[in-house]
Amino acid sequence: MKNLAIKTELESTPLTKTEFVKKLRDIGKKRYHDNCKFHHLLHSGMLNKGQVQAWALNRYYYQINISIKDSALMSRIKNPELRRIWIKRILDHDGRKNDEGGIERWYRLTDGLGLDRDYVKSTSGILPATKFAVDAYVNFVKEKSLLEGVTSSLTELFAPKIHKERISGMLENYDFVNDITMAYFKKRVDQATDDADFVLDYAVKNARTRLEQESVCEALKFKTDVLWVQQDALYHAYINGHVPPGAFMPEDFNDRYTEDR
Repeated sequence: MKNLAIKTELESTPLTKTEFVKKLRDIGKKRYHDNCKFHHLLHSGMLNKGQVQAWALNRYYYQINISIKDSALMSRIKNPELRRIWIKRILDHDGRKNDEGGIERWYRLTDGLGLDRDYVKSTSGILPATKFAVDAYVNFVKEKSLLEGVTSSLTELFAPKIHKERISGMLENYDFVNDITMAYFKKRVDQATDDADFVLDYAVKNARTRLEQESVCEALKFKTDVLWVQQDALYHAYINGHVPPGAFMPEDFNDRYTEDR
C-alpha cells in the first residue's frame, strides 16, 4: 500500500519544465513521420513521378484542412490576444491581400508535377485513409479541450528538419522538381519554427497539472498518428500496389517502385 501511495503521488506530481519538454521531444523523436519508410523513399529519389504526384495530391487534402482546423479552434478561443496570434496561421495558409499563402504555393508543386489543378481542388482522387485521418484531426480540435487542440500542433517542433531534408533530397534526386515547386517547404522552415516556439511555450505555461501535461502528450501522439497513417496509406497504395477504387491512378503506375527492383 505504501509503494502504491508513493507511485500515485509521483504520477500526480507535475513534471518540471525540463522534464515536460524532454518528454514531448522524445515523443517526436520516436513517432514523427520522418521515420516512415515512404518518406525515406521520397527524399532519396526512389519514387517515380507518379508516386510523387500521389504524395503531393494526398498531402493537399491535409493542407486545405489546416485553415479549417484553425478556424474551428479559433471559434473556441475567448482570449482576444490568443486569437490575434492564432489567426496568423490561417493567413499564412490562405494568404493575405496581394500575398499568396501556403495553399497557393502548394498549387505550384502540383502544377509543376503535371497534375490538373481542377482535379487537385476536387479532392476526388484522395485515398480514403487520408480523408479519415485528416477529418479525424479536424474533429479532434473541435471536440477536445482548448489545451489539447492548441498543442496538437506541437508536431511543428519537428517539421523544419523534415522540410530541409525534403528540399535538399528532392531537388537533388528528381529532375521534375525545382525551386518553384519546392516554394512551400522553403517558406515553412521559418514559419514552422516560429509557430512551434509559440505552442511549446503555451504548453509549458498552460499545462500546470500532471494530468494536463499528460493530455498534451496524448494530443501530440494523436497528431503524429494522423501524419503517420497518411504515409502508411501512400505506401500501401502506391508502393505495394493496392490502390482503392476511385483513388488517383498515376500514368506510370506499372513502373512503380518495388522492393525487389
